[in-house]
Amino acid sequence: MAAFGSLSTRLTETLAKLRTKGKLSAADVDGTVREIRRALLDADVALEVVKSFTAAVRERALGAEVSEALNPAQQVVQIVNDELVGILGGESRRLELAKTPPTVIMLAGLQGAGKTTLAGKLAKHLAGLGHTPMLVASDLQRPNAVTQLQVVGGQAGVPVFAPEPGNGVGDPVRVARDGVAEAKRKQHDIVIVDTAGRLGVDADMMRQAADIRRAVQPDEVLFVIDAMIGQDAVATAKAFQEGVDFTGVVLTKLDGDARGGAALSIRGMTGKPILFASTGETLDDFEPFHPDRMASRILDLGDILTLIEQAQKAFDEDEAHRLAEAIATDGFTLEDFLKQMQQLRKAGNFKQMLGMLPGGKGMREAIDSFDEKELVRTEAIIQSMTPQERKQSKLLNGSRRLRIARGAGVTVTDVNQLVARFEQAAKMMKTVAKGGMPNMQGMGPMPPGMQQYKKAAKPQGKQQRRSGNPAKRSQAPAVEASQGSAFGKPKAEGAFGELSGPDQEALQRMLGNR
Repeated sequence: MAAFGSLSTRLTETLAKLRTKGKLSAADVDGTVREIRRALLDADVALEVVKSFTAAVRERALGAEVSEALNPAQQVVQIVNDELVGILGGESRRLELAKTPPTVIMLAGLQGAGKTTLAGKLAKHLAGLGHTPMLVASDLQRPNAVTQLQVVGGQAGVPVFAPEPGNGVGDPVRVARDGVAEAKRKQHDIVIVDTAGRLGVDADMMRQAADIRRAVQPDEVLFVIDAMIGQDAVATAKAFQEGVDFTGVVLTKLDGDARGGAALSIRGMTGKPILFASTGETLDDFEPFHPDRMASRILDLGDILTLIEQAQKAFDEDEAHRLAEAIATDGFTLEDFLKQMQQLRKAGNFKQMLGMLPGGKGMREAIDSFDEKELVRTEAIIQSMTPQERKQSKLLNGSRRLRIARGAGVTVTDVNQLVARFEQAAKMMKTVAKGGMPNMQGMGPMPPGMQQYKKAAKPQGKQQRRSGNPAKRSQAPAVEASQGSAFGKPKAEGAFGELSGPDQEALQRMLGNR
């Protein structure tokens, strides 16, 4: 995640230095804590949070749990991970739904934090969980805020209550109150109220937000804050806490080139949990905030659970079973290849997904240099083929490949490379599906169960040269007589125990005797 890129790099490099030490001294611990303190301060984490965090890490690192550990370096990493989870909130918290619908969620925050877009993301997320949300346009100050919410609501597939045109016209408190009443009448179980923001904290904004809160009595008040706001995050959060008294935090723009200190500061300074994180521009770039998973990402320990959840949303289980059968029976086609690629793109940002793998930061250059447009070009090539050509790639002769290249806007070389990669991948997947090992450079594929044996060495085409040493030359006939295998030449037919004839023959070939 880009917002923690700098902090993650600094922390992982600092902790990596400990792995070369078998035992940690007090000086080693102090040096590590000092580097952690600098990394946190550089990431715009509030000073009070940094002090409490590093004090807790130092105290535990100098305690018995590290000094008596078999691997002290790993123990320190675990301590840093535990403390990160603590300042990020400890356990995940979900939205608290009203016992009697609708549940009213009010969004508050500065202008430019991304409240309106976030309203659409949250609505789509809740709709995917089986709820029936409705958006209420109570931001009547910002130019075109009502229109933007209507557009976002249309993209999310949820209705928008917008009786006023906005642009300074209308009463936001009355719109919010009428919106909740409309949701009850139309039996929506969740209402999301988008409110106005300002470029800075001021009395008018706080007064309006407080009036809306009193009018609709929300079950959740979510403070939306830009992760790139830096050191000002704490002051802004405290102002909203006093003026509106929010119940949870949503971080936006975590995909930006920020240092991410806001996430580590707000929870520690306000005590309010972080509920959601916005990680991109599209409505699907939105996820519940899990402190333990975020801490693992920061320390480059991976986030496999989130990766699995994203994959489960995108991949169809029945389609996966059908594909497995197709691979095993030589029925994997370019049409299947296209479907899998489309599902992969649907799962989310490919670079972010790679970054969730343990050790993903070590592949940073390769991940950053990956061009997702390559997937688009590959789709274009396959979609330029006829259905018959997708099912039987052997039909792709020179003239067909030229037509496909022109249709996709690429070169014939691009088409050739795609077909070659597909055939190689299909062959490898078939081998794996049957329980074997893929063909690797310098090795042949290993059949399942080792039922066939590769020869241990190629037969020599020329006779062995005679040694120039008379003593060795005199022993050569004796050596030749005893040649056969590492176990010596078999004395009788049953020298290998109860092996059957075909098994003995196979074993002899493996040993080089045939």
